[in-house]
Amino acid sequence: MTRAQANLLLLLAAAIWGGGFVAQSTAMKAIGPFWFIGLRFAIAALATLPFTLIEARKAKVATSRRHLGLYLMIGLALFGGASTQQIGLQTTTVTNSSFITGLYVIFVPLIAVFFLRRSPHWIIWPGAIMAVSGIYMLSGGRLSALTVGDLLTVVCAIFWSVQITLAGTTVGETGRPLALSSTQFAVTAVCALIIAAISEPVSLSDIRAAAPEILYVGIFSSGVAFVLQVVAQRYTTPSQAAIFLSAEALFGATLAALLLGESMPPLGYIGCALIFIAMLAVELVPEMTRRRSETA
Repeated sequence: MTRAQANLLLLLAAAIWGGGFVAQSTAMKAIGPFWFIGLRFAIAALATLPFTLIEARKAKVATSRRHLGLYLMIGLALFGGASTQQIGLQTTTVTNSSFITGLYVIFVPLIAVFFLRRSPHWIIWPGAIMAVSGIYMLSGGRLSALTVGDLLTVVCAIFWSVQITLAGTTVGETGRPLALSSTQFAVTAVCALIIAAISEPVSLSDIRAAAPEILYVGIFSSGVAFVLQVVAQRYTTPSQAAIFLSAEALFGATLAALLLGESMPPLGYIGCALIFIAMLAVELVPEMTRRRSETA
């Protein structure tokens, strides 16, 4: 697979996730956030299991204890991102959530700076300032207008950035994207269902009412899109993966406007634009600089 093909797969995953934002929001009219997370990822784990078993027969690299530890860490990061995003959607809009979640594009290179000790490109810092300014504008120019859901979604973006970084390096070592996918789905499902059973009431009628959203997000947003992500990340860099995945913000905001009738004041749209420009700049400027240096 070429890098261009991998990036197109990531763009398809972003489109599926954009639709998932709408489904995640409407599902909570019938069911609690942890039941929704647990059921969606249980479906995703079951849907990918047969393909994981087929992959295991052809695997060239044996799964070591270290790999299992990485799978567990990635699963916990996925659970952290899914839970903070889902709870956040109770008190923020789909549009805000989709754009704030996209901040992982900023956080992925920052993780490389602080934890992998890699020197950052200079664009990281103005990009971060632009992104924070965008969030400020999303609040209408009043930080007090930021909801708890908005702040939880910032935390969600941090978890996603950890998941993207670890998934990229792990699947490069193991060459087993489906094993990684099904394991992280199972870890997330178990964590969410335990919390849901303790803290959230549920009935079969509630599950039936939310079944279309659970199935869409479980099969497509979780099963298909996350598998596309980890498969494609074998052939591209974490930073490039982050920029293509960040297109989910545009898909999410567009579908929220079409299906949910969401809108915001002009300053909010400027904030969305700033966040998206920051995402593009963080990826495109270093790539353009690298190509110029190679041709010089």
